[in-house]
Formats: sequence, structure tokens, C-alpha cells
Amino acid sequence: MDQRQRLKRKRIIRQKKMAGNAEYAYFDYGLVAVLIFLICFGLIMLYSTSYYSAQIDYKGDGAFYFRRQLLFSGGSLLVMYVVTKVDYHRYTRYATILYVVSFILMALVQTPLGVEVNGARRWLRFPVIQRFQPSEITKIAMILFIPYLICKFGKKAYTKKGALQILLFGILAAAGVFVLTENLSTAIIVFGISAVIFFVAYPRTRKIGIVFVCLVVGGLIAGQILGRLLESSGNFRLQRILSWVDPEKYAKSGAFQTMQGLLAIGSGGFFGKGLGGSAQKMVIPEPQNDMILSIICEELGVFGLIVVLVLFGMLLYRLMFIAQNAPDLYGSLIVTGVFAHIAIQVLLNVAVVLNVIPTTGITLPFISYGGTSAVFLMIEMGIVLNVSGKIKIRR
Repeated sequence: MDQRQRLKRKRIIRQKKMAGNAEYAYFDYGLVAVLIFLICFGLIMLYSTSYYSAQIDYKGDGAFYFRRQLLFSGGSLLVMYVVTKVDYHRYTRYATILYVVSFILMALVQTPLGVEVNGARRWLRFPVIQRFQPSEITKIAMILFIPYLICKFGKKAYTKKGALQILLFGILAAAGVFVLTENLSTAIIVFGISAVIFFVAYPRTRKIGIVFVCLVVGGLIAGQILGRLLESSGNFRLQRILSWVDPEKYAKSGAFQTMQGLLAIGSGGFFGKGLGGSAQKMVIPEPQNDMILSIICEELGVFGLIVVLVLFGMLLYRLMFIAQNAPDLYGSLIVTGVFAHIAIQVLLNVAVVLNVIPTTGITLPFISYGGTSAVFLMIEMGIVLNVSGKIKIRR
């Protein structure tokens, strides 16, 4: 009897140990929570920011932008859910095709299918389809294609020849965005995605980091010098540099939006004027787009800016966690690409609003108005959540 009890006890202990080592699929509910909070916060601020301009543009319909963005947000969440069910390894079959298709779609912008808005020809419109920016597809193409190349090249990716080939694809895509859609800010993001993915994968990162810092500092200094030397130029991009160098001098022309945004930030104080209390949203052209952060600062103050930055910090932290724990290199680099996209876009938007860099026309992810941006951002989040679902944890 004692022998049987001892054997039974050993069997129970062994079963407990096996249960303790069982693997469970991980799903990042923290990332989902941050996303939902960001979307809800963005909808609230969009309604407050766009109410006045919507009333003027759409015959008293102050909720026009809010209603459309609400529909886009709901639809993009459904798209995200569908994408979470697709194994991210399948994208290796279509990464090259998507890269080529992105160029074809950008080339179509120069055809009658292209749509010009506010002097910029960057959109496509097909029958019965909402207009969209093909450059958004290029971002996802780079997020999937560059990791695919690195994994395909293997050790060759870390040689000088392999590294140049990979970066050349990134430069080619950025050049395509700039030439075909005349969108410099998106071209910077596209190349930045490629560079960050390669920087993370490449073992000798110190030299690349030094070169990157030198390029950024050199670019800022060069911009200041160009602004001083080319005051007579009529080129609109050079005019943006001039407006950045001396915004007060060009306050009634090229720097009007920047100056009004800075006034909004300065008048908000620490806690702001209160939700809906902004005065500058009646002056800034299309405040619901790339300058929405300045209205947030006016209505919610520096505290509101801190909340926005903390939310994005939490989102980037979750992305970094998933990238570090991804089951393979391809999944890790895909999430790194999404991390790079959001981080670069947020940094550019904040820098423009604070006049640290010249105006680029880049929107604030999840908060600024835009249907195409909302859908493609949530596609990226769906891919990330699928990668997180492949992580195995032991309990």
C-alpha cells in the first residue's frame, strides 16, 4: 500500500512538472488596449479640432470629419482582426510582388487616375473607391520586403555587397515615392524603415549609428545655410526651408501655418484652455490633419502633449517587446519595420509642429484625419498581433 502511494505521488509530481512546462500561445492584449485608447482619444480630439472647419466646408455639418473617421476606424479594426488570422510567414511569397505593385500604383498617380489635392498630386481614385495614397502601400511593402531580403540573403546580407544591395532597394523605393508622387516626407519614412530594419539586423551597428547622427546634424546645418543663401528662390521646398529658418519674417506666407501652430501651443499653458476651447483652429488651414497636435496642446496644454507622447511610448514599447521575443528573424524584423514607421512619423510630426524641422505635411498616426492612413496602420498592427500570437511562453 505504501509503495502504491509513493508511485502515485511521484506520478502526480511528474504531471505537475509537465503542466508547469506547458507552452501557451501569447497574445499582446496590452498593445490592443493602447491602440483602442489612441483611436478613441484621436476621435475625441478630431471632433473638437475639426468642428469649426467642417461647419464652414460642409454647410453646417460640424461632425462631417468625425463621422467619416469613425467609419474608417471601425472598418480598420475589422481589417486588423482579419489580418491577425493570416500567418505572417505567408507574406514571404508576396513580398516581392507587393514591392513591384507599389511602384505600379505610384506610377498611376501620373495618369488620369491620379487626383490632385491642394496642389499636390499624390492620390489615386478608382470607380466607387475612396481615393487613397499608393505611398501607404509602399510603406507596408518595405516592412515586408526588406526583412524578406535579409532572411533570403542569409550571411551574405552582412557583407558590404549584400548590405549595399538591400539598402539600394530602400533608396529605390524612396526615390520612387519622391519622383512619382512628389512626397518628400513619405520618401524619408520609406527609406527610414529600410535603414532601421537593416540597422537592427546588421551586427556592426556602431559605425552606422555614427554615420546616421552625422547625417542628421549635417542636414539641419545645411538647411540653415541654404535658408540664408537662397532667400530669392521661388521653389516651394526651398521656401519651406526659408520659412523654417525665419518664421516671423514669412509669417504671412510660407510660415503662416507654423506661426499659428506655435501660437496655439504657447497659449495653451500647462493644462490648456479646455476641450473645444481652441481659437487657433479657426485660423489654421485644415487643423485636423498634420497640425492637430498644436490644437491638442492649446486645448489640453503641455499635459495633453505628455499624454500623447506617453501613449506612443507605450505603443512603441509593446512593439519592441514583440520584436525581441518573436519566434524567428523574419517576424522580428517585420515588427521592427512597423516600430520604425510609427516612431519616425511621430517624431517628424512633433518636430514640424514645434518648428524643429521644416514643414513636411506628415500626419500624426491614429490621431490625424485620414481614411487611407487609418486602414493601412491597422493592417500593420494586425501583422504585428499575428507575430505576437506565434510567441510561446511557459507557465
